[in-house]
Amino acid sequence: MSPLTTNEWVLVAAVATVVHLVAMRWCMPTPKARRQTSLAPLAGCVFLVPAAAARGYSVSFTLYLYSCGLLMFVIMLAPVGKKVAADILEQERNPLTKVPLNTFSLYWIAISATGCIAAMVSLWPFFS
Repeated sequence: MSPLTTNEWVLVAAVATVVHLVAMRWCMPTPKARRQTSLAPLAGCVFLVPAAAARGYSVSFTLYLYSCGLLMFVIMLAPVGKKVAADILEQERNPLTKVPLNTFSLYWIAISATGCIAAMVSLWPFFS
């Protein structure tokens, strides 16, 4: 497998951004939550790009991290999105009451995040 060019990584990052925006807006129950999740790609650019530049990462590697980070949120939240959305909505409606954590959602998010990070680390050599 040949490495992807920087232009190809730009395309991958653009597709990852669209997938993230569509999936996260679908998962979130309120306009406030939708706005917050819609800002994730912007936050990724604002914080990831300077941090990557400071560490001397290549543009391709930075776009790989950006794309994987956005897709990781989709993988973590889409399967449990409706339950998480209901919990978020309940918490926003009753801010003084602590909404108990859903055990399955909590475990799914933790396990899927760990799996995504392991995949990110192990797959980069195949793309570089």
